[in-house]
Amino acid sequence: MDSILAMKINTMLPLLDEKQKRIFLALEANAIGRGGVKLIHEISGVSQTTIIRGKKDLEKKDADNKARIRKPGGGRKKITDKYGDIKEEIEKIVADTTYGNPENPLTWTTKSLRNLKDCLEEKGYEIKHDTVGKILKELGYSLQQNQKMQQLGEPHPDRDEQFRFINKKSGEFIKQGQPVISVDTKKKELIGNFMNSGVEYSKKKNPTAVLDHDFPIKELGKVAPYGVYDISRNEGFVNLGISHDTSEFAVTSILRWWQTLGANTYPNATKLYINCDGGGSNNVRRRLWKKQLQDLANITGLEVHISHFPPGTLKWNKIEHKMFCYISKNWRGKPLISVEAVIQLISSTTTIKGLTIVCVKDERHYELGTGVTDEEFAAINIVRDDILGNWNYVILPSK
Repeated sequence: MDSILAMKINTMLPLLDEKQKRIFLALEANAIGRGGVKLIHEISGVSQTTIIRGKKDLEKKDADNKARIRKPGGGRKKITDKYGDIKEEIEKIVADTTYGNPENPLTWTTKSLRNLKDCLEEKGYEIKHDTVGKILKELGYSLQQNQKMQQLGEPHPDRDEQFRFINKKSGEFIKQGQPVISVDTKKKELIGNFMNSGVEYSKKKNPTAVLDHDFPIKELGKVAPYGVYDISRNEGFVNLGISHDTSEFAVTSILRWWQTLGANTYPNATKLYINCDGGGSNNVRRRLWKKQLQDLANITGLEVHISHFPPGTLKWNKIEHKMFCYISKNWRGKPLISVEAVIQLISSTTTIKGLTIVCVKDERHYELGTGVTDEEFAAINIVRDDILGNWNYVILPSK
């Protein structure tokens, strides 16, 4: 009988951790009865004290099953502990190839996990492809099964080349310590006690009462938030206009950002890189836009570099999914009852990644239909890039 018990114990003990061993031996000792602890000690070589501890574990009705097996810090290290920058490196690799609407929480990528793993290994990281998948999921990415995701209409033939140009140039500017900003105008908002989409917590059966129509109130008007997003610093600026969204308003907003934040943040800057779409107040064909940029270059003394996003790719602009979407989330369900309320809601917008926004009111009135003569346009000190010069150009300060 003892030989059978010995074979059983010798077979089981190597398969168990410390706590499981003492509980198993205590169970066998209990089954034997009187003298069981001593017999199990002789067969297993485990001290009687340890077997008695196992008996006490069995007697606990609420035994702690979460007790540590190893000392704190034991076991394999997390990949993020081994490589502190691994998440940033993975996101950097997929950033050039993301596909879809980045304002959506789910972003699709056209790179496979194994291709990403190979890229990381070339950079000196030891990582498995399934670990790459877990990190991508944490970052909000998922693998794309096929290429059936299509934009509305045909994508511009130069779209990918322009994206690569913008990514490369932005990286060069950031490495040099020069400012790179993404700009755009958020849609105009009615001021007043109007319904704002979204929900927020309030007492049951006690919703916020708002007007039953959305007709503008002349005395209150509308606001046009023009945003400037500093890509490298995750810092935003909003010039809240109460007039028309013109090219003069757009460039004035950029100038106010420079005078409020940019000049202090980049005291040694010699140039500024602006990413924007190709329509609206910063229309790629608009003469007034370029004329105002010349004034900006003259006032600041900076080389003003411009890149426009291709048609139909507005949502790829960083400001859309790094700043504007969070402003919309912050004020959802809240009536924009006054300009001051809008300023407060925008200024209080932040994210877990540390986004901060400064918002100021622009009291100026901007006229529609301001023209630029041929002589004024010819005087603009513009240099077009060799790559897609209609979309990429530099405005130099006048001599």
